Amino acid sequence: MSTMNISLPDTLKSFVDEQVAQGSYSTSSEYVRELIRKDQDRLQLRGLLLAGAASAPAAPADPAYFKGLRDRVRKVAKVGARG
Repeated sequence: MSTMNISLPDTLKSFVDEQVAQGSYSTSSEYVRELIRKDQDRLQLRGLLLAGAASAPAAPADPAYFKGLRDRVRKVAKVGARG
């Protein structure tokens, strides 16, 4: 694991220290790692949303679509139960 030193204004350092003191995180490093993971997830979701928005329209998700989906899931479940 690599080490990174960061500088924070007193107000932000106090906030991080409060998060650790409340027991949500065991160290300030754990808190920062969690923030970075959440930001990675947010960026991945944003990319997926943008890709979806740029893609061609798909068939509408109407009641028939969901019925077909349920039927396919039930069929797979039956085959898996026999196996």
